[in-house]
Amino acid sequence: MSFDNIKLEKGLYTTGKSFTEALEAIDPSENYKGTSLEGLDAYERQLKRFDIKVSGANSDTISKFYKTTDSSVLFPEYISRAVRTGMERNDKVEKLVATTTEIDSLDYRSISFDDEMNLELSEVAEGSDFSECAVSLNEEHTTLKKYGKILKGSYEAIKFQKLDLFSIILKRIGENISNAQFAAAINTIAESEKCQPYTCDIENIKYEDLVNIWTMCHPFNMNTLVVSKNVLANILKMPEMRDASAGLNFHGTGKLVTPFGAELICASFTDNDYIFGIDRNNTLERVQAGGVRTEFDKLINCQMERAAISTIVGFSPIYGEAAVFSMKS
Repeated sequence: MSFDNIKLEKGLYTTGKSFTEALEAIDPSENYKGTSLEGLDAYERQLKRFDIKVSGANSDTISKFYKTTDSSVLFPEYISRAVRTGMERNDKVEKLVATTTEIDSLDYRSISFDDEMNLELSEVAEGSDFSECAVSLNEEHTTLKKYGKILKGSYEAIKFQKLDLFSIILKRIGENISNAQFAAAINTIAESEKCQPYTCDIENIKYEDLVNIWTMCHPFNMNTLVVSKNVLANILKMPEMRDASAGLNFHGTGKLVTPFGAELICASFTDNDYIFGIDRNNTLERVQAGGVRTEFDKLINCQMERAAISTIVGFSPIYGEAAVFSMKS
């Protein structure tokens, strides 16, 4: 079936797949190799079919989606993609999670590890037993929460707005959702029973405190430091941060890296000063129930007065001891 005669309908949002995946099943991208449409996915081909430009100085207005019944079905996916773009460009959560688990329900129980000898292997004498790594199902379910915003405004009020401008608003919503998830991820780490507390004068943190936090993470590798704004300022003022390689990396790329090689991430999810030293390869599991959700019925039918945009996400500790934290009480 050619992309320009596909019947678009609301049912494409209810297949259990994403809208684009459902379209791809009907109109596979592999059929367009060697053509002028190569490189476009099934949704992008539909935008081309209806000549809808969603970005740039010559972007169309929102009303362009509503020229036909078929093209209006594309509008919720446009919103979801813009929100996802905002989430991805400010995705600090990705720098915390070791793995992401996709589920299709709201009930999920992760697994826990009880590892003798703290993950370190020792020589086993002849006839002796190996140390054990016990794997069990967590007694408690992973708590999944919904994060989102209500898109409030009548179609009449926004129909002549440029899509490029509207995308900026949607991307900002995505950034806010990402920030909320980041705060939830950090709180999950801090509340883990095995997360290691470190006591120091957090308002006047010193280089030796970073050394101690790095050491406490052993045998894990502290590769991420999440800090509040005040703590970040104090760290950047340390003489050790004037090290040539650390300074060149910061000035050349804007990426903050400590002399230990751990990436510095500044975030403000409380009013308190704090620092988290984390091995992001072992600390946290992210659980997602689908991607960005939009109330497609309302959006397709121009009922935008209160259309929700949301995600459902939860976090579970993997190795709680792979994180060290200090926070001003």
